[in-house]
Amino acid sequence: MTATTPPGPSGGRWTDRLLAEGDDPDPRFTMANERTFLAWIRTALALIAGGIGLALARDLIESPLRQVLAVGFAAGGALVAVLAFRRWLRTERALRRSETLPPPALAPVISYGLAGAAIVLLVALLITR
Repeated sequence: MTATTPPGPSGGRWTDRLLAEGDDPDPRFTMANERTFLAWIRTALALIAGGIGLALARDLIESPLRQVLAVGFAAGGALVAVLAFRRWLRTERALRRSETLPPPALAPVISYGLAGAAIVLLVALLITR
């Protein structure tokens, strides 16, 4: 493909393929979608930072559980980051096609994940203190 050749339906950058679909949505909706994406990215960063904090909190929780929780939080942050982009892309595609927006698959993952981690952390704190 040369610089003047438009990408085919299966080739080119993902942005070219996305922009080739449907019509441009109202910019306010696109910007709202981007703000939501950035909010999920902030959540992912907070989870990763929480994992780092747990890994360094040697006096708080015993080592095996602390390491498991730290890895869980960091992995959860990575998962949220990946799913945030997937959600942004699916929502942007639906906006361009004037389709119904996809359901928020990320919300239950983070809600149940954080609730489970909080319970494990609370039990661990109560047992070790």
